[in-house]
Amino acid sequence: MTSKEIVNLRLKSQQFVNAELNSAKDLASYMGAMQAQDFEMVKWAVGIRLPNSRIQTVESAINKGEVIRTHLMRPTWHLVSADDVYWLLELTASKIKSSMKSRDRQLELSETILKKTNRILEKALLGRNYLSREEIKIKFEKNKIVTDNNRLSHILLNAELDKIICSGPIKKNKQTYALLDERVSNKRNFTRDEALAELATRYFTSHCPATIKDFSWWSGLSVKDAKNALEMVKSNFISETINSETYWFASSVSKIRNLKNTIHLLPAYDEFLISYKDRSASLPRRINNKAVSSNGIFYPILLFNGQIAGLWKRATTKDKVVVNIDLFKRSNKNTKLFISEAADRFHHFLGKQIEVIEKSN
Repeated sequence: MTSKEIVNLRLKSQQFVNAELNSAKDLASYMGAMQAQDFEMVKWAVGIRLPNSRIQTVESAINKGEVIRTHLMRPTWHLVSADDVYWLLELTASKIKSSMKSRDRQLELSETILKKTNRILEKALLGRNYLSREEIKIKFEKNKIVTDNNRLSHILLNAELDKIICSGPIKKNKQTYALLDERVSNKRNFTRDEALAELATRYFTSHCPATIKDFSWWSGLSVKDAKNALEMVKSNFISETINSETYWFASSVSKIRNLKNTIHLLPAYDEFLISYKDRSASLPRRINNKAVSSNGIFYPILLFNGQIAGLWKRATTKDKVVVNIDLFKRSNKNTKLFISEAADRFHHFLGKQIEVIEKSN
């Protein structure tokens, strides 16, 4: 299996070609979780994987609570199916909380204070009283809870990990928080082994081909737990070893080796790039710093046949979006056509006129 074959298989498994899913909730469930700290960009991360979807459809799934945005796994913000949020938190929250203890001590966030802030949140949000971060900050300050120096972020993160709060609907163009048990009534629970097996199955189906190291990185699990998880489900997958690394993949994508030329405008922090420890199949190390900054910021990328071929960014006005494209190499007539097709997909999703400005190095 070559690097080209790896990226072709990933284009299939990650639903960029021959996509088979029709809803944001189904996609989130299939993917296991999708990194989502850039809220606007993750809407497009969902939309680009759902044929003919529009932004209103994705926002509706968020507003209805069909998908939930919360912290889990590595940790960072992730978008997950409402059906999966409880067992994913049960599996990954304790390790995250353990890693936060030192910083919590620095911020003087004792267990007593965090229990108090949880109670304040439960009272403030009760009855589907969805509040923005700014509104919650006011509630805390009225209760003499200090929120500066990143304390508010840690308080809210702790409440998410304690299964107290999660994302609510968008209100006045702002994200809100909700009580998790009001937002999600279906508390699907697994034993730890069942959860490990389920997460491994989701990952190696939706992100394949991938290695144990990739899975451990993506999930936030220890290498030991990741190995145990794969051991429980590996009979359902195929493996190939390349340069001493074993790649696992689902039989459903094993025959997808060659695909037609295509360009995708991927959002920042997209799963296609960030979900692997080793990204060299799509992003050669010599140009890694063009797509990922030294402090770990992932830029929106232009993907040409599974390879990172440039960057892009958007500027939005009331009725138009300007897409600025910065290619690593000079484009030709065919490249321009593929870029136009990719921009058309973005236009359809947003429902706004798209103006493309291209720059080549």
